[in-house]
Amino acid sequence: MEKRIYLVRHCQAEGQPPESQLTVEGIKQAEELATFLSLFKVDRIISSPYLRAVETIKPFSQKTMIEIETDERLAERLLSVSSMPDWFEKLKMTFSDMELKYEGGESSKEAMDRIVQVVNEWIGSDAQSSVIVTHGNLMALLLNFYNQTFGFDEWQQLSNPDVFRLYFKNNEVHFDRIWEKNY
Repeated sequence: MEKRIYLVRHCQAEGQPPESQLTVEGIKQAEELATFLSLFKVDRIISSPYLRAVETIKPFSQKTMIEIETDERLAERLLSVSSMPDWFEKLKMTFSDMELKYEGGESSKEAMDRIVQVVNEWIGSDAQSSVIVTHGNLMALLLNFYNQTFGFDEWQQLSNPDVFRLYFKNNEVHFDRIWEKNY
């Protein structure tokens, strides 16, 4: 049997800080996401510790009685500790230069390594089909790790929430987007 990860980007949130909650719309999205994910057999939930990620998966966790495990390595990437009015352009540059690093932040390569480490540990576990909840930038970097054509433009196309299915078969990783905005 092939192993599967349902990679989830959090629902609509009030902001970027770790303590940002879901919006009213985000809470509704989390309920819809719980219904959607219930279509799949899941044995484990691993989430970013950020409140918006935990709140995203909480309805599914309650519905399935699967405990939410948090992992700091799934936290949002810090682009810089300095305010960057042109952050969008700066972020775009980090997709073409994976080693580019701004003051106090982490490079795309460093952030990618974090989430790849979580996935590799999961692959080595007994789990067969799990949900991993993270943030858009980290999600895009993981997908880029497995397919380098997934870059900045694809990151821009992600929705809140979003779900990709990663499946591991014969030492190969494949993925597809399974979430539709109006599920």
